[in-house]
Amino acid sequence: MKLRLLLISALFLFVQIATMHAQETIDVAKITCAQILREQLPPPTHDIVLWLSGYYNGKRNSTIINLQTINDDEEKVRFYCYGNPDTPLHLGA
Repeated sequence: MKLRLLLISALFLFVQIATMHAQETIDVAKITCAQILREQLPPPTHDIVLWLSGYYNGKRNSTIINLQTINDDEEKVRFYCYGNPDTPLHLGA
């Protein structure tokens, strides 16, 4: 009986571990401003803005990301996207 319970518990554990590793991948070059505005991407948009910030800081050889300005950056991205919904996000960021 204990062996059966142990085996069933192990089975459930492995099933949960397999689902925890599922990931979605996003090609940032294909994200449009319209997708951001319509919230068609997996949440949170904040993570995409953070990624863009790191990407552009890296291009400038800056290793510093100011986490206090990320919310302001997200608002700037949304404001830009309102006027340019068909523009790829990475071109307007």
